[in-house]
Amino acid sequence: MPEMSKLTDYTSYADAQRHFSGAELWALFDGDRNRLNIAHECVDRWAAGPDRTAIRLAFGDGGTEEIGFHALSVWSARFAHWLVGQGVAPGDRVAIMLEPSLPFYAALFGAMKAGAVAVPLFTLFGPDGVCLRVDDCSPVLLLTNVEKAETTGPLTHTRTVVADDAFMAALLGFPDRFTADTAADAMAMYQYTSGTTRDLPDAIKHTHRAVVVVANAALYGTGVRPGDRFFCPSSPAWGHGLWHGTLAPLGLGVETGTFSGRFDAERLLRAISRFGITNLSAAATHYRMMKNTGAADRYQYAVQKMSFTGEPVDSESLAWAEATFRTRLCSMYGTTEVGVILADYPGAADFPGRPGSLGKPVPGVKVDVIGPDGHPAETGEIKVWRHNAWFPTKDRGRIDADGYFWHGGRADDVIISAGWTIGATEVEDALLKHEAVREAAVIGVPDPLRGQVIKAFIVANRTGDDGLAADIQSFVRTRLSQHEYPRIVQFVSELPKTPAGKINRKTLRDQEAAA
Repeated sequence: MPEMSKLTDYTSYADAQRHFSGAELWALFDGDRNRLNIAHECVDRWAAGPDRTAIRLAFGDGGTEEIGFHALSVWSARFAHWLVGQGVAPGDRVAIMLEPSLPFYAALFGAMKAGAVAVPLFTLFGPDGVCLRVDDCSPVLLLTNVEKAETTGPLTHTRTVVADDAFMAALLGFPDRFTADTAADAMAMYQYTSGTTRDLPDAIKHTHRAVVVVANAALYGTGVRPGDRFFCPSSPAWGHGLWHGTLAPLGLGVETGTFSGRFDAERLLRAISRFGITNLSAAATHYRMMKNTGAADRYQYAVQKMSFTGEPVDSESLAWAEATFRTRLCSMYGTTEVGVILADYPGAADFPGRPGSLGKPVPGVKVDVIGPDGHPAETGEIKVWRHNAWFPTKDRGRIDADGYFWHGGRADDVIISAGWTIGATEVEDALLKHEAVREAAVIGVPDPLRGQVIKAFIVANRTGDDGLAADIQSFVRTRLSQHEYPRIVQFVSELPKTPAGKINRKTLRDQEAAA
């Protein structure tokens, strides 16, 4: 009998609506609703046959590396056995702060194989940024490099392990097979986002079955299909790079790639060309930065599907991307909490995209624009139906007559800069640790390259000048994160307050817009 068709066999928008179901989505995986493991789905089941490339890495220094499914399976098994030998139990958190590399992926998948909870951390976090997250999730160990181990210093309840050559050599003494066996609803990963107004960044907690959910984003948000050469330059410490750039394609047995180390836009162009990438998913800022190099004409490309996420893309960058890669640049919209809910369906020849729109809902997801009264409205907040209630995205929007969704701006104080989601309170907290800062408030202001940048309004205890502004910027950059610092500093005599005494960021945003 001929093999039954799978969701990965269909590419059109019409077929997506006609054939999608939860049962068909689960049919793409080995596990079921009771027993399932992300590492098995993304690595081990694809390592059984002839070895082939799983991950391609483009390094900031110009080098490249290929990691096969078999190598991923073997090294993650060794790491899982090492964890067990260290007394790490199922449910224990294992923080991983490494650039994309064999040690990073071995630890990521090895931790989940062993039933531990993987916690990827951004490598540009300073000591405060690391401690904030470590204190929140209490990992039993932090795997990092020697430089970060020195800057972070000793952690109260977390053991720091340096993943150097000696560590990898020691792993050779452990078995190269590990049978993963976890409940589908067992915790697999904590992912931090600064998209919050809390004092601490949220830890979004994902179970192993999340790899099935994210396949929806792969099928319709990035258009991943077997045979693609996929590439996502976003860091796997964040949602786009981790779920859409790593787990989603690997879960479908599709090779993926990413950038490692200091980012360089021309080297990204070179990697897209050299690797023969056919499916590219990047942040809007990546496209702007590639455009601004002026070097695109030096290379040839094989891109057939292309998407972006994280923030709206400007019209010039969109036009450049489509002219350079000769395919449609598709929007993919969602949040860390709800996943991808709107898409432009890359690769679907029958889906007429509308530049500037967020696309239409992915199959199996109910999305609407909800007004203040809790009912659908012409304009309001974009919400998704979950657990018999409307779940907020904190984004405003509208729906046109043909069912396309359009973004209407953030509904809270979150700042999106170069694709990074940044919480205002976290930056303000770092600013207030500077000895010259008495009060501080930050907002996002428009920027032609990054979409938004952080602007800080500071009440200082001495005369504010360019020298003090530079010192404050350096302080935040090194203590919090390389991307979470105010690129614009304005010294003021006082900050607007609400009647309750809280800083009124809305007044600052209104003043900035008027100016």
